[in-house]
Amino acid sequence: MDDGRTESAPLTKQDFEALARFRFGIRRYLRFSEEAVRSHGLTPQHYQLLLALKGFPGREWATMRELADRLQLRHHSVVELVDRAQKQGLVDRAPHPPDARAIRVQLTAAGQRDLARLSALHRDELRRMSAVLALPTWEGPEGAAG
Repeated sequence: MDDGRTESAPLTKQDFEALARFRFGIRRYLRFSEEAVRSHGLTPQHYQLLLALKGFPGREWATMRELADRLQLRHHSVVELVDRAQKQGLVDRAPHPPDARAIRVQLTAAGQRDLARLSALHRDELRRMSAVLALPTWEGPEGAAG
């Protein structure tokens, strides 16, 4: 099967160790994130929604379609997530004037506070984990270690 990729050099023991170390770092960070978010009374999905809204390029809101793309979820799943977040007072929604079919979602003051508190914890944890989350460095066109 041709998937458009070129053959790469065989992986070395060091390559496997680097990949395993990076994967371990990702899992460790995700576990930290889930525990931190839950200890503050939110779900990981709510935190991801709040972060996607605050981190949306160039503005402080996003449409449901944009959130579905950012969160890599189906539209109906985002609608349900936003419904739950709105019931908790984390987000508000309003019609999007240029397109009457679209809905704008934005953070409430409570959502802003929760996000700021949790994101500070996440930033601090990423700083502590910077060595284990460093991307492996492979040189050469085939991705082989040099």
